Order: sequence, then structure tokens, then C-alpha cells
Amino acid sequence: MKHFIIPDTQVKPNTPTDHLTWAGKYAAEKKPDVIVHCGDHWDMESLSSYDKGKKSFEGRRYSKDIDAGIEAMQKFLAPIRAEQKRLKANKHKQWNPRLVFTLGNHENRITRAIEDDPMLDGLIGFKDFQLKEMGWEVHGFLECVVIDNIAYQHYFTSGIMGRPVANPTLMLNKMHMSTVQGHVQDRAISFARRADGKQMIGIFAGIFYQHEENYLTPHNNLSWRGVWMLHEVNDGSGDVMMVSLDYLRNKYEGK
Repeated sequence: MKHFIIPDTQVKPNTPTDHLTWAGKYAAEKKPDVIVHCGDHWDMESLSSYDKGKKSFEGRRYSKDIDAGIEAMQKFLAPIRAEQKRLKANKHKQWNPRLVFTLGNHENRITRAIEDDPMLDGLIGFKDFQLKEMGWEVHGFLECVVIDNIAYQHYFTSGIMGRPVANPTLMLNKMHMSTVQGHVQDRAISFARRADGKQMIGIFAGIFYQHEENYLTPHNNLSWRGVWMLHEVNDGSGDVMMVSLDYLRNKYEGK
């Protein structure tokens, strides 16, 4: 089994998204069995409680946030659909990867907005993302999905307050199984072994976008950006390969 992992993409209006086309082309070339997006694809800046009242909040619209994320997701899926169509036309072995999306805290801003204003109930919702229509299997915010004994979630928590775990080593110690999450703005990885000797992998997958975030320091805006491929996945174990955004740009830009 082969797992392709996409961390936070945080799409918003007027941010570059051609890297998602590159990632789609890479997936179409490598043909993973499973594609997991760890969430925070939609930034949902129009629902940010941190920026309300600030000048930077002016002009933000819910519909624009939704449309930007859908368009970017379609860019990712287009090379995959094209490859599936090519294989079918040429009567080659079909490739139909399982598409898994774990909602992040940015998508969950919709839930918070409805809780703050019940009049929005039924007017906005996760259905607006059209993920299921695009073929994604959707899992709720902080809902764990286990695939080949690897647990995926936007982020894992620790303690009675439910705070995000601080690092992948602690994540393995708390969860006692291989785990992969997004959410954190930089990559980190840890390895351990179960009692039966099987390898456990803990991954903070980092980010996958080209723009800079105003709320981050210049240092954090220099964080590694890319996607991940887990090869030879078997019972929670696998070989980890990091694929940088710069590599994808050099390979697929303009092609």
C-alpha cells in the first residue's frame, strides 16, 4: 500500500494554487492507493474571530472563501481524473485511490459561526465544500480515521483540556500507534516500536502552500513546505518520503 499525504493548504481568495496542480500530477504519476488531506484546505478567513474589527477584515466574503477552495481542489483532482480517463480509454489497469479528507480547525470555523449565530444554521455548512461530490470521504474535525493501522487526524490532543500534542514523539507516546497530523506550521517526524517490534511513525506533516501568513513570524514563514508519500505501508509501518514544493515546481511547472 502507498499513502499520499497533503498537509494544510489554507486556500483563500487571491493566493496562488498552481502547486495543487503539481501535486495532482505527482499523484497521477505515482498512483498511491490512498490520498489523505489532513484538513485546513479552506482557510475561511471570512469567519476568523481573530480579525473581526480590523482593517484587514474588510472585503472578506464567505462565498469567496468557499469558491476559492473548491477551485483549488479541482486543480488538484484534474490530473488525477485525466489519468483515470486515460487508463480507461487504453484499457489499462484502473486506478481509483481512496480519497480521505479530515476537517481542520479552519473548516470548523463554520461550526463556531453557527454556534455564535444560530440564524446561520441551514444557511452555511460543510456541504458547501462539495467534498463528497468531488469523491472525498469526509471525517469530522478531530475525528480519527485509521487506514492500514495508521491514524490520521487534523491534530491529536493531549490532556483533559484537549490541547494539541506538542511534538510527534509525545503523539506516539499518547496514541500508541502510528499517527499523522497537519495543523503545525513545520514538519517533524518521530519513530518508535510497538511491543511486537513493528515500527511506529509519528508525523507532523507541515504545510503545503506558497503564500506567507501575516500571523506568522518571518522565521516561521520559512518553514518547509511539501507533501509526503508513505511507501510499503503495512500494519502501521512504512517508508517515509518527503516531497518538497520546490521539487514539484521544478518538475511540473509549465508542463
